[in-house]
Amino acid sequence: MSTNIKKAYEEFLGRCKDAYVLQSAMGVISWDMQTKMPPAGVKLRGQQAALLQVIHHKMITDPELGKRIESIMRDPGYVNLGTVEKRNLFLAKKVYDENTKIPENLVAELARQRTVTIDVWKRAKSTKNFGMLKPELKKMIELRMKSAEILMKVKETKTPYDALLDGYEPGLSAEDITRIFNDLKAGLFDIMNKVKKTGFVPDASVMTRPVPAEIQHKISEAAMDFIGYETKGPNAWGRIDETEHPFTTGYYDDVRITTRTTENWWPRSLFTVLHEGGHAVYDRNYPREYMYQPVGDRCSHGIHESQSRFLENMVGKSPEFLSYMLPRLKKIAGKPFRGVWAKDFVAAVNRVAPTVLRGQADEATYNLHIIIRFEMERDIFAGKLTVDDLPAVWNRKYKEYLGVEVRDDSEGVMQDTHWASGSYGYFPSYAIGNIYDGMFVKKMSRDIPGWKKALKRGEFKPVGDWLARNVQNKGNLHDPPDLMKGVTGEKLTVKPFLSYLDKKYSKIYGY
Repeated sequence: MSTNIKKAYEEFLGRCKDAYVLQSAMGVISWDMQTKMPPAGVKLRGQQAALLQVIHHKMITDPELGKRIESIMRDPGYVNLGTVEKRNLFLAKKVYDENTKIPENLVAELARQRTVTIDVWKRAKSTKNFGMLKPELKKMIELRMKSAEILMKVKETKTPYDALLDGYEPGLSAEDITRIFNDLKAGLFDIMNKVKKTGFVPDASVMTRPVPAEIQHKISEAAMDFIGYETKGPNAWGRIDETEHPFTTGYYDDVRITTRTTENWWPRSLFTVLHEGGHAVYDRNYPREYMYQPVGDRCSHGIHESQSRFLENMVGKSPEFLSYMLPRLKKIAGKPFRGVWAKDFVAAVNRVAPTVLRGQADEATYNLHIIIRFEMERDIFAGKLTVDDLPAVWNRKYKEYLGVEVRDDSEGVMQDTHWASGSYGYFPSYAIGNIYDGMFVKKMSRDIPGWKKALKRGEFKPVGDWLARNVQNKGNLHDPPDLMKGVTGEKLTVKPFLSYLDKKYSKIYGY
């Protein structure tokens, strides 16, 4: 690397560092808003969030940054740069090109509206009053449509919604996802029918036995110790708090998760912390040398969700982990788990029972919840659905796909925070992450055939090391299709995931 291009590249990295430091600070105040902030602070927090968002937008759209990137990429010495350097420049240019087209006032308005809509969503959900949320949700959708229409031109996508999807899962369009999800939907219906035909209904009463919140916190701590999420001691890099809708936020040495406890549904907290812990471990395991660089980040939201859902499902709901965990649950909680046998416990945790709540869905039906949300988002941004239509369409699809009746909008269209947050295009990431997981399980089983036996012995290291080595340590060095091809040797396919589910449920249900 010549002296001139080296100096220019170092200056470029310095600008990247400032942007990532500010972004991490924004994450902390967002975490505070949803965990510790007093209710009266909403207006001030909206102003703080808007100002920081504008400052961040100025940093990543500074004309000097654009000139710096262009000059490096045009320099004759560019061809001699390494893979990491070229990837950093590519990613930064993509962000720059896209964000320079978004007006600063729109950035600020989106940040303010997000704060307001989330606050109203919390109150509307608690009072089961969708009418309260409608005006703010309309504003949020209108603002996201404005940004999507701008990004559509920059990204050269077919539709505004495709532009939003690209921000979460580069390379996949609504048309691609529709095709993939139709295959997934057909496979899930087939598995659900096989389960239903057996007539076997596991006794799931253990799932609703009362477990006090303080005991659930101890269970969560045991689960986090298992996966290596450190919340205690001088080297702790995480913490667990409670919130209405669990999430993970953080960067390298400060990655925080939240959970939610319900006394008569203790599994919510256990599997939530495993899910969010999977996100946290991913954020912690980016290569240290990539810190403050574009490559030191997630590959995509779908890959990120694959890491969280792997720990929640492939690990947390596996017969092996549950067999290991049951004696520890008996020791920590006592009475609720007395007289429960491992086989019955595995069947109870993995019981296929359609529900209106995504957070309580089993593996066989979970993706149908996501498919419903995707289909509605797609139609919202295609102008086929309005905010007024949402409750009725939601309820109809739940009846059609899952066979359940939605009692009110709190457990229906308002159950998630994503739409209030303006995160349109995010929902498909959950199901895509599950599909990725099926492919990872297939490859992992070839590479380390004894990984399930290790879980039964209480050893997470073989699984954790495999995920870190093959996925997490690569940061954002590759686009999702390239990462998946490199790790598994295959293009995106639903077959391994459906095979994993079919094999798992055939053993539990005996079909």
